[in-house]
Order: sequence, then C-alpha cells, then structure tokens
Amino acid sequence: MLSNASRWLTYLTAILYAILGIALFFLSERLAPVFAWKVTPFMTATMAGWCIGNAFSAFISARRWDWKLVYPALIYLWMFGVAELIVLIVFRNKLTLQHPIAWLYFITICVNTLTAIVGVYDLFRLKPRSELFGQQAKGYHYGLIGGFVVIVIGLAIYGLYAQIGDVGTNGGVFPEVMSLFTLRAFAAFYFSLSVSAAIGLRERNLSTLLNYGFSSYLLVVAITAAIFVYFHLFDFDNHPGQFIYVGAYFLVGIPLTITLLREGTGLRPA
Repeated sequence: MLSNASRWLTYLTAILYAILGIALFFLSERLAPVFAWKVTPFMTATMAGWCIGNAFSAFISARRWDWKLVYPALIYLWMFGVAELIVLIVFRNKLTLQHPIAWLYFITICVNTLTAIVGVYDLFRLKPRSELFGQQAKGYHYGLIGGFVVIVIGLAIYGLYAQIGDVGTNGGVFPEVMSLFTLRAFAAFYFSLSVSAAIGLRERNLSTLLNYGFSSYLLVVAITAAIFVYFHLFDFDNHPGQFIYVGAYFLVGIPLTITLLREGTGLRPA
C-alpha cells in the first residue's frame, strides 16, 4: 500500500473538506457573498456537497487503506484536487481571497493537490499490482457504472467547452446563471468523477466497485440535499432542461442505494 505520509495527508484532506463542506452547506446564504469567487447560495450549497462527499471519500479511503480496494476513490480525489487547482489558476484574476472561508477553500484544494502528488509518487515508486480476490463483478454492475459514466462525462464535456450564452447556461439546466469560473469548476468535478468511474469498467473485483460506490455515496446524498433546500429555484415549466440536473442525481442515487443495501459497502474480508 502507499506510504503513511500519503495516508495521513488523506486524513488531513478529509478533515479540511469536512469543515469546509459543513460550513458552506449550513451557512450558504451568509458565506456565498464572501466566497473565493462570485457564487449564489445554491451554488455554494452544491459545492458544499462536493466537499462533504470528498471528506467521506477521503476518510473511507484512509480508514480502509488497501490500494486494491480504494484506488478508484483515491484517483477521484487526486484528480479533483488537481483539476480544481487548475481552474483557480486559470481564473486567478477573479479569485478573491479576503474572507477566511475563501482561504479555507484555497488551502483545502492545495492540500488535496499535495496529497495527489505524494500519492502518485508512491504509486510509481511501489508499483502495486492488480489482484483478484473475493466475489467478481457481474454484467449488471458494469451496466450501472457505464450508465453513470455516460451521464457524468456528458456534463463534464459540456461544462468544459460551453460558453456563457450557450444552451443551458442561462438557467436551462442548472436553475441559475453561472459564471464561466463556476461552470469550469463544476466541469472539473464531473470530469474527475467520470474518469475515476470509467476506471471501474476494467475492474473485476466486486469489493473494489462497491467500495467506490460507498465512498461516493455521501457525495450524491449531499448534493441532492442541496437541490431540495433550493428546490424553489427550479422552474420546470419554462426550463424543462432542469429535469436533466435533478434527474441525474436520482438516476445515480437510487440504483446506488439499492446496490449498497443488497451487496454491502465493499469492505474486503480478511
């Protein structure tokens, strides 16, 4: 497995994301005006969902700390930190680091990126090998993962290339108008998710896939909770495309819940 330094950095990443996510979610109205860039309370609550989900994913990964079990979740976390840092660098002229919450976001992303660098270094140094263990995944598991990848990669590609004024950017999918900064930050999140999930399509061990689903579960729940808190912002009659945003989380969350209840969380037997 990777080094203890990598493990403790993953724990630290979990702690920082937990503090950040809880603050942004429960104080979204207050913290939105002083965040690192211009966002609305709903956008703030949604990003809080990312952070809460990342905290859970990082904690589960560091707690179980078996490369063959947690590597898809770690790859997601590493990609998320690096991708979001790139977004901050690209839009640095619009970055406002005045309030402590803005600094906490920036520091958390930097620590996440440092965790990724140390993790990748360990990966190339140790070269862990693939291993078959326990029950093997079945066709319908890959069907669920494939469906998830299709949904998320579509959102990622659109967010990476769309410009302000394009279809869906003015409340057509997300119920509020996004700045290009926010649109790219969302795209980086979806891109990290889609790539890490796509890696699961080549994974044969069921426990590894279940662990990835379990470690990602709070991410889906927290973002869905943000949707319900700000559900009054949605206008499905005039913007039917908003069903895409809401429906995506239900299309992922419901099958994931059923699978985890039926088959477990992927905790590898001794």
